[in-house]
Amino acid sequence: MKTIHTEEGQVLEIKMDANLFGKNDTLARDNLNLLDKHSIHAIDILGSIGSGKTTLIQQLVQHLQPKYRTAAIAGDITTTIDADRIKEKGASVLQINTDGGCHLDANMVKNALNLLDLTKLDLIFVENVGNLICPGGWPVGTHQRMVVVSVTEGPYMIVKHPYIFQNASVAAINKIDLAEPMEVDTQKLIQDALKIKPGIKVILTNGRTGEGIPELIESLNLPKR
Repeated sequence: MKTIHTEEGQVLEIKMDANLFGKNDTLARDNLNLLDKHSIHAIDILGSIGSGKTTLIQQLVQHLQPKYRTAAIAGDITTTIDADRIKEKGASVLQINTDGGCHLDANMVKNALNLLDLTKLDLIFVENVGNLICPGGWPVGTHQRMVVVSVTEGPYMIVKHPYIFQNASVAAINKIDLAEPMEVDTQKLIQDALKIKPGIKVILTNGRTGEGIPELIESLNLPKR
């Protein structure tokens, strides 16, 4: 059994039993149907700890509001640090603490969606737990997956984690201002991503300065508002 601690202090218990993957896939489809019913576009954002997921979400929220009414579901093992940072930019935020779990699952997101006022939202970012392995096999019921990698993770980060890119439509190569001192070739990283997933949209970004954010937004093909 897992426990979710929400931003409002509520505690939700989630039972886990056999055939988890099958049940997860069913719940993920239910989540997607619920989002479609309310005309909400949702994006699952994956990446290692320190890749810059939260900073990019902050930039996206800042650029997209007030055109899009945004919310974020922030997954973390224990803290609310990331959720607090996103909330500063004006998004509604719900925190899911996984109590040591290395990924979000569809049931966690289902319970989070039930706590949000979906009638007042157009766009939801789901910030998954910092990990490039565990979240790959656990869809949570979003329209897209975006993977964030940082040049500080080295030149082989993408080729070492092919599975998570195969299920993504967008990849952000972040912290490009550090590529030269880290001796990382960003064009090679782009090629690596395209070899794993032909057609994936790869955007070079700097979350601190906002470089690449307009291109990242365009790559997401958000519904027109």
